[in-house]
Amino acid sequence: MPTDCISFRNTAYVSKLICDYVENRAELKSLYNRFPTIENFKAQLEAKQSTFSSDKRAVLVKTLTAQYSQFQTTALTTKVIKSLENKNTFTVTTGHQLNLMGGPLYFLYKIISTINLAKTLKSTYPQQNFVPVFWMATEDHDFDEINHFNFQNKRFQWTQNTSGAVGRLSTSNLTEFIEVFSKALGNSSHALELKTLITNAYTTTYKFGRCHTFFGSYLIWFRWITVY
Repeated sequence: MPTDCISFRNTAYVSKLICDYVENRAELKSLYNRFPTIENFKAQLEAKQSTFSSDKRAVLVKTLTAQYSQFQTTALTTKVIKSLENKNTFTVTTGHQLNLMGGPLYFLYKIISTINLAKTLKSTYPQQNFVPVFWMATEDHDFDEINHFNFQNKRFQWTQNTSGAVGRLSTSNLTEFIEVFSKALGNSSHALELKTLITNAYTTTYKFGRCHTFFGSYLIWFRWITVY
């Protein structure tokens, strides 16, 4: 399949600072420790292995196990969480601010890129194990930034008076929004499945750390990838 690649600098959407960093400009090297080349991960792995103690690993596994106890997990998920106790296991983490229905499409690319990096690192450093982690940024207070999304050239927005961390917002008043968006999806078999996913996600309260109800948004998106 034909593809085209456009550099960050040529998109006009990325700042000069970020473009200079991605291009590994020498003038920025004093601002960070290691540039993320595959070769440089060797030193990074050694540094993390020496500073992240067994006690910290135990706390991490205990916390993740408690959080995932609310869901029906696969044997592989349980095994991966348990593997974090091993000093040769490392996480590759990405995160995204909680958004209505997941927000911009690029958050999916962030997840896919993180999974691919974990695979590449395992291939390069086969003696180590790598676990891709998605971190939900729930403490942001900017509701106006996260209360809408675009679908089929239309803007869908959740309107309410609110304050505080968006990860603690209740989605109990999203009934009208769900009805409006459901009409836009149509009545195909995939659409009906998505309607059910949306309704269940936004009417179920998840006690997931500090993120209470918005977690449902991300359950929808992970399933959405497999449906459309």
